[in-house]
Amino acid sequence: MMSLEESVLQGDRLALARLLTQIENDTSDGRIALDILFPHAGKAHLIGVTGAPGTGKSSLVNQLALHFRRQSKRVAIVAVDPSSPFTGGAVLGDRVRMKDLSGDNGVFIRSMASRGSIGGLARTTANAVQVFDAAGYEIILIETVGAGQSEVDIAKLAHTTLVVEAPGLGDDIQAIKAGILEIADILVVNKADRPGAENAEKALKSMLDLGHPTQRVYIHHGSLAPAPLPVEEGKEARGSEMDVWVPPIQKTIAADGKGIDELVQHIARHGEYLKASGDWAVRERARLESEVEAALQSALMDQFHEHVPEDRFNKVVSQVFDRILSPGEAVKALTTGNGRLK
Repeated sequence: MMSLEESVLQGDRLALARLLTQIENDTSDGRIALDILFPHAGKAHLIGVTGAPGTGKSSLVNQLALHFRRQSKRVAIVAVDPSSPFTGGAVLGDRVRMKDLSGDNGVFIRSMASRGSIGGLARTTANAVQVFDAAGYEIILIETVGAGQSEVDIAKLAHTTLVVEAPGLGDDIQAIKAGILEIADILVVNKADRPGAENAEKALKSMLDLGHPTQRVYIHHGSLAPAPLPVEEGKEARGSEMDVWVPPIQKTIAADGKGIDELVQHIARHGEYLKASGDWAVRERARLESEVEAALQSALMDQFHEHVPEDRFNKVVSQVFDRILSPGEAVKALTTGNGRLK
């Protein structure tokens, strides 16, 4: 019999579903499978879709998947839904808006609960994406939780990030100040048939004019470049040191597919730009560095709990609560044994 990993590489959808469950539950078999599958990943185009609730992200993802399928590309969708802070449960209802994709063996939809993680993604989203990549899915669409202005973790994971806005969800200043817009590679004004779509587009254009596209693209990758010369949206601007991508603004009506062809063209153009400029490798390295750091933090916490008795940890926390120790002194007491513990 083939192992679960071999079955996934052979295109077995049932094996893929089982492995994704193991990874989401962080089992030892799931961690071993990730190690085995890692060399087979690194080929897919990762596309993040983020924005506030009600902007039509799921409907947009549905239309994008249909378009990519018409190009005969295999598409995986990772849809992250929020978990209840009281029960821990999640509805996982994004696939309700993706009924057009049902029965297509070239599409795999996986809903994931955020399980309390902040930043718009679940803790195991990156691992699920890696499995889809290794399984041969060429396009991976990652839809974040609709949480508002702080969903910036997707920029660490995706090659191309779509930030979706919609008219009627806030004033112009709200759109301009939202920090989430700074991670956009492509700005989408969805539900463009509604009143206020033109104002929403103008507000986004004002934000682009006021900001520095160079910094917006590169800040979260740890480097800065000079501001570019004015240029048409969606094309490269030549600065003094390097070419810079200026996010285009695309109006869409996901309910009937209007604007999707143009949006896919922007996505393809951005992918070509990333590879031509070398930023694809930069983003891939930054993504893998982030994954290594997350895995390292988890491993160090596991080692900490293995070596520090629970009663000692609770005693330190109690002394912090009683204001006997500061948090800094508590960390020193728990990690070095040299801290002041009474």
